[in-house]
Amino acid sequence: MLELYQFELSQYSEKVRLILDYKGLEYRKIEVTPGVGQVELYRLTGQRQVPVLRDGSRYIADSTEIAKYLDLQYPARPLIPTDPKKRGLCLMMEEWADESIGIKGRKALFSAISQNQNFRKSLLPRATPDVLKSLVEGVPNDLLKVLGFGVGYSPDAIRSAIADLKQDLEALTLLLADSPYLVGDEPTLADFAVAGLSILLKFPNAVYLNLPETIIGKGVPELADNLLYQPFFTWRDRLYAQYRRPLLSYTTTGGSSAPTSINID
Repeated sequence: MLELYQFELSQYSEKVRLILDYKGLEYRKIEVTPGVGQVELYRLTGQRQVPVLRDGSRYIADSTEIAKYLDLQYPARPLIPTDPKKRGLCLMMEEWADESIGIKGRKALFSAISQNQNFRKSLLPRATPDVLKSLVEGVPNDLLKVLGFGVGYSPDAIRSAIADLKQDLEALTLLLADSPYLVGDEPTLADFAVAGLSILLKFPNAVYLNLPETIIGKGVPELADNLLYQPFFTWRDRLYAQYRRPLLSYTTTGGSSAPTSINID
């Protein structure tokens, strides 16, 4: 069985999970513990970042490379068009989504959790002990903002990211106004990249992640609750309903409702 080394809240991991579900491939999620788990992952793959896909003895890092690998090894339900123009547009939009929605979405989410303690608590996995949830909820908002400076998430950087994301969502809403998908009449890698990476802006309207159900439909203020972008999120949730397997449909042997901890031999 395929194994996906991941962070549950990583939108790049979610991009791969969406692709795996679209292709109908069974896989096991392995949650990498930040720090020690990443060291173990580096020992095997030379890569500390997730997602990493294991297929037999092969390890494939990076969500884009994983998508290309899956298209070659499991060609049913292809992700990348063969038509030259559609292929070029698909690859360009996927790269844009990675660099824009992916990176800026993290800054926007940081802004949301630094202002809302309940939202912050809701992002913890379901199995998180109550005492840890209380500690996380109790972190002062001002302290989080100070920590944000240390990772490049200053107020100015966050405002700029949110402004850019508003333009991104407007553009996507316009592109999808009279088309079922971003590139032609069939879903492609561009659709799954945009949809998966957008989860940090507004979480889908069903249980797809190992997070409390209270997170469903919640997201970044100014983005998740803006009626101008609602057509995009409606499209995204429809794509999820079509192709993403809800968490409750998994069993412990064919995919997993909750990821196991990393355990590398």
